[in-house]
Amino acid sequence: MNPENFPDKITRAQLELMNTFRLLWEQHDVWTRATISSLVFALPDVEPVVARLLRNPEDFEMGLSPFYGRRTAAQFRELLQEHLLLAADIITASKEGDEEAAQEAKRLWYANAEAIADFLSSINPFWSRRLWQRMMFAHLDLVLEEAVTMLRGDYQVSVSVYDEIELQSLMMADEMSRGIIAQFHIR
Repeated sequence: MNPENFPDKITRAQLELMNTFRLLWEQHDVWTRATISSLVFALPDVEPVVARLLRNPEDFEMGLSPFYGRRTAAQFRELLQEHLLLAADIITASKEGDEEAAQEAKRLWYANAEAIADFLSSINPFWSRRLWQRMMFAHLDLVLEEAVTMLRGDYQVSVSVYDEIELQSLMMADEMSRGIIAQFHIR
């Protein structure tokens, strides 16, 4: 979090908003990692873990609805669901050795990240398309590295990458909160 982007004093409403989006992005990371593990190791919990991961976009929708309305929040939910499903496609194709399918899913995944950046910058004038694209691409790069290291059996590296993912997602959460606080004058 860049402290100069926030006021010296944070109100209860601002803190609650920040905590909401930090929780949502943290859950995004935790359940993404759990899904990667379940897929890579063919664990018997794949179905419930993926179902829980796919609840995250719905939770984001609920968090954004009070500010942007159901229709706009649902658009974000759809983009985030696509993001998650494409990540699963990449892992599945990579595990099966289908490099062509993995590359196509990866291409679509980065296009989806651009669509997310476009969307967010279109609904909030305090959200920069360029910044969201940079953050989303960094997120994808890290998640991909996490999956690859897990597939290779480099578990210590995978844990280190997850630490980076966590910090990077908190930056996205804080940027999301900052923009909403500014746009809606939350005091």
